[in-house]
Amino acid sequence: MPAKKDLPSTLQRSRKKAQETWAQTYDSAVEQYGEGERAYRTAYSALKHTHEKVGDHWEEKDHKGPSDPQAAQSGRASRERPRSTYGGVDGNATKAHLLEIAARLEIRGRSRMSKSELITAIDKANRRETAAAREG
Repeated sequence: MPAKKDLPSTLQRSRKKAQETWAQTYDSAVEQYGEGERAYRTAYSALKHTHEKVGDHWEEKDHKGPSDPQAAQSGRASRERPRSTYGGVDGNATKAHLLEIAARLEIRGRSRMSKSELITAIDKANRRETAAAREG
């Protein structure tokens, strides 16, 4: 596993299983593709199948599977026609689950939001919390 200081900051604040999932996939991707963006994307794609981003860290999902249209693609198709990502938000989760996450993140107006609005609001809140954690 890469040294803890080499893990992305959101993973440094996450549980060991998320760290190991990302690190094992990253190491394998580096062997196959070399250092760089492709190895990072591959590792995050694998992480998004088992974890979701909540605030400034990653938490294990109740179910396994892709979290967004980009993670659902594989191989060459994902490089040729990129799809939208949700920044680690599990877009396949139920609206009830998204409302629960939004409540934890204290997102105002969440009860009136559609599922897609919740995804966007959670992603925005996650980015804010990650930025604040990096500063402090």
